[in-house]
Amino acid sequence: MRWPLVLFAAASVLVAQSQRPLVGVGGVMHETNTFNPKKTTVADFEAGIGGNGVLRGQAIIEASEKGNSTMCGVLEGARQYGLNLYPTLTAGPQTIGTVTDQAFNSLVNEMVDRLKAGPKLDGIILVLHGTMVAESYPHADAEVVRRVRSAFGKSMPIIVTHDFHANVSQEIVDLSNVLITYKETPHLDAKERGVQAARILADMLAGKVHPTQALAKPPMVYNIIFHNTFQGPLKPIVDESKRLERNPKILAASVPGGYQWADIPAMGPSVVIVTDNDKALAEREAKRLSDMLWATRDKLKLNLPTPAEAVRAAMKETKFPVTLMDTGDNIGGGSAGDSTFILQELVEQKAEGWVVAMADEEATAAAFKAGIGGKFEMKVGGKTDNMHGTPVPIRGRVKSFHDGRFMEPEVRHGGVRYWEMGPTAVIEVEGSTRDLPNILILTKKRIIPFSIHQLTSVGVYPERQKILVAKGTVAPRAAYEPVSAKIVEVDSGGATAVNPARFTFRRVRPNLFGLQ
Repeated sequence: MRWPLVLFAAASVLVAQSQRPLVGVGGVMHETNTFNPKKTTVADFEAGIGGNGVLRGQAIIEASEKGNSTMCGVLEGARQYGLNLYPTLTAGPQTIGTVTDQAFNSLVNEMVDRLKAGPKLDGIILVLHGTMVAESYPHADAEVVRRVRSAFGKSMPIIVTHDFHANVSQEIVDLSNVLITYKETPHLDAKERGVQAARILADMLAGKVHPTQALAKPPMVYNIIFHNTFQGPLKPIVDESKRLERNPKILAASVPGGYQWADIPAMGPSVVIVTDNDKALAEREAKRLSDMLWATRDKLKLNLPTPAEAVRAAMKETKFPVTLMDTGDNIGGGSAGDSTFILQELVEQKAEGWVVAMADEEATAAAFKAGIGGKFEMKVGGKTDNMHGTPVPIRGRVKSFHDGRFMEPEVRHGGVRYWEMGPTAVIEVEGSTRDLPNILILTKKRIIPFSIHQLTSVGVYPERQKILVAKGTVAPRAAYEPVSAKIVEVDSGGATAVNPARFTFRRVRPNLFGLQ
């Protein structure tokens, strides 16, 4: 079966640009939490993030014209460096559990078939996440690259991009010509990495550079609590990776922190150095930065408040709002989005002026049934599984309804521009005053809190509240720091609990520092 040729430029322009290299682009992305019991299906990929779902052909280009994602960067880089793009398939749902073989095989095989069915390609850029785990493929990203490499042979230049939380293996380094990961968390540089991938590929195809790469992995887990690259202990190491790229012999320097909820041998931080035909330099610098990671281990000590302690302390603050990071219900990391541990404390401690967004389809439907101004009384949250607390009785008044769509115009974590959380109801919870309402935002879908417009789009003014709850760890900071007097990470339970002692690891490398 042959798929239609789809390029970003108009046909008349393509005639004049026919000498430009033709580059296939695509990717199946997933950040797999192997401790989440819910399997990821084709339907989950189709639902996507922000409503994007599975995109094919020209739809990929249209979705990437605006925004700050990696694919947006690939598109911009192609224009800057004289590449024509042949878009195939992209897919990326919100983080859930292990990807079913049926979903993995159907999407990856279709992407490979589309790449093969097009005209002769000069190179390929694969936009992957780096943490996908499928039922039969513990390091599924490497399997994606293996299938593409098998289809096109050793001579095809293949550039791979990854998220900062990628778990990198030697296999994927061997299968690709260049592997690039985000440098920053929150991920404000996703678009830059796409531009970088296009630039390196253009130079490869022009014969200007001949990449070789090396991997080093310190025997440790770098807890996500410490993944904020804008402060220590990671900042000096990330700054050094940026400095290295000013050396013309070093094409890319990546220091991904890894993803601790994927129980696979590749789990953990890595260093990938790509040089221009200098293997010794790549190996030397990879080892040096790996040693820098290892040297920070005395700074990786968890000391976080419980939900009860965090709420109690937030109520005593004098400057507001205080944002509580619900780390155990980190939606971006694969949690349920309906954890109740912090909500329970807010209610029981009679906190004032708080805001919580909760994914609860049943409660959302009940609010819509009650109508604007109607009485709301039911148990909320804690319904997905037994890891995220028990339902909390909530009484209040239905304040407003919304379609759940909003836009993020600024550069925020991951670069997604358009979001959709489904039918959304705002509840003024018992104990509210006109000056300090207690706000429960009920959504049909679980939505990663990467944008403050999740709140403002439903009429909530965060700067007027005392306590905001964001279901995440580091990623929401880009959205919440501008409006927060203080941000506190909370040691809450759930599928993304930051304390590894809450989980049993079976497939990781033995004796990793941080798991003992």
